[in-house]
Amino acid sequence: MSVAAAVQDDDLLPELRALLAGERDPVANAANTAALIFTRLPRLNWAGFYFLQGDTLVLGPFQGQPACTRIRLGQGVCGTAALRNETIIVPDVHEFPGHIVCDSASLSEIVVPLSIAGKLSGVLDIDSPALDRFGPAERALIEAVAALYVEACE
Repeated sequence: MSVAAAVQDDDLLPELRALLAGERDPVANAANTAALIFTRLPRLNWAGFYFLQGDTLVLGPFQGQPACTRIRLGQGVCGTAALRNETIIVPDVHEFPGHIVCDSASLSEIVVPLSIAGKLSGVLDIDSPALDRFGPAERALIEAVAALYVEACE
């Protein structure tokens, strides 16, 4: 069963919508979003947020092993996704030039930029200990999760 099918059965998006309803605080919403992603999606070892401060992404709420605290724009997968303002899927992190290793168990990654009120505010970063973990269905799902997060914070 694909992740999208498993999530559809579990109604992750409606659950997230209900969880974020009425709350506008970006940190509180990030904490609950990261926890929901981490506990509901299979084969993940990290799910969390980095928030933009100047030209640096600063660690926000997450689930998983301790992580890098600061990532400059253009560095690693997170910094590159933020700089390009586009989703990046990395099937094998060892093949991504400049990949920053926070957890050596991570083998694949997806990073989705977040824009609140039309301004880049950070990224949603999800790692997996499985190679090629994220495909088109997962991209659509994680982008939908990011959109719900942004909508709740605007």
